[in-house]
Amino acid sequence: MEVIIRPDAEKTAQLAATFIAQKIKEKQKIVLGLATGRTMERIYAILVQMHKNEGLDFSGCHSFNLDEYIGLSAEDPNSYRSYMDYHLFRHVNIDLKNTHVPNGMAQDVHSEGKRYEKEIRKVGGIDLQLLGIGETGHIGFNEPLSALMSRTRDKSLTPHTRQQNAEMFGGDPEKVPSRAMTMGVGTILEARSILLVALGESKASILAKAVEGPITSMISASALQLHSACRILVDEAAASQLSGRQYYDWVFQNEPEYAQYR
Repeated sequence: MEVIIRPDAEKTAQLAATFIAQKIKEKQKIVLGLATGRTMERIYAILVQMHKNEGLDFSGCHSFNLDEYIGLSAEDPNSYRSYMDYHLFRHVNIDLKNTHVPNGMAQDVHSEGKRYEKEIRKVGGIDLQLLGIGETGHIGFNEPLSALMSRTRDKSLTPHTRQQNAEMFGGDPEKVPSRAMTMGVGTILEARSILLVALGESKASILAKAVEGPITSMISASALQLHSACRILVDEAAASQLSGRQYYDWVFQNEPEYAQYR
């Protein structure tokens, strides 16, 4: 795990998009694991600009989203399928047949989880998994006490998560679905590389626990400490409670692989 701290949210998003674009250029038929939420919106906007202005080619990409609300159809404006269409898919040359989001309307959620896992295996696994982190430390919708080897499945959402996501539902947490389909922690850890992006002071405490605290199912993001190719990309505000700040900065300033990004 490596932690990279940038001065502000815009520079953090710019570097995240640069990392993703580089991966796309390196492997034509790349498989991307994608996330949603406010943190991701600027990243996707920059990737769209790269496509339009620099010719960043998404035609060979496959994508798998982390999660979807149970009970929302793909056409629902609050679904994550609609989110991805609005912020990314409609604006780049990705083949929509190669974009995958869990089916929130599946009658058998157990079978849906197995189907999603099978689809990921069919294309050879995820090359780069993009993540955010929830205020309870969840990645995807892997709420506290999610098994660290869990697979794609249905999960009940905590009141805190529903409150955190209420903005998209008119500010009313009661309108946020109480359950969702999500990739498991084990599924996420099988990605060949991982990029977690966290912005703002509200993420500082939980980020420090996830990165520097013990590995625990109470904070599913802490399992990323087990991954051999995981980058944590944060702004100054989100980094404010990290105790290893001096070392993280030294690595970024001295490792040859980061020379082009400094």
